[in-house]
Amino acid sequence: MEEQQEEKIYRTFEEFYPYYLNEHKKLGTRITHFIGTSGFFIFLGWAILAMDPYLLIPVVVFPYAWAWVGHFFIEKNKPATFQYPWMSLKGDFKLYFQILSGKEGFTAK
Repeated sequence: MEEQQEEKIYRTFEEFYPYYLNEHKKLGTRITHFIGTSGFFIFLGWAILAMDPYLLIPVVVFPYAWAWVGHFFIEKNKPATFQYPWMSLKGDFKLYFQILSGKEGFTAK
């Protein structure tokens, strides 16, 4: 019988974020996430300026589509959002702004 490895349960974002970074190591994964998160802000701004609630659909769909491409086809892992949706979203934003500020890069440290 194959022994199953017990998954760690993350209770705080501080515990979770190193795991998040480990799941986003590859250049392509970070690029797809960066594109998706940039699209989030662009579509959100557009929806607000146009006062069009239908533009909120791509606010959600665009970033997840790009992120999942990175996970399924580049990183080849399961998105953390399935188990930790809010911490994963916070991780996406944190990594995005860390890349913009130069604290993180498109390649893992």
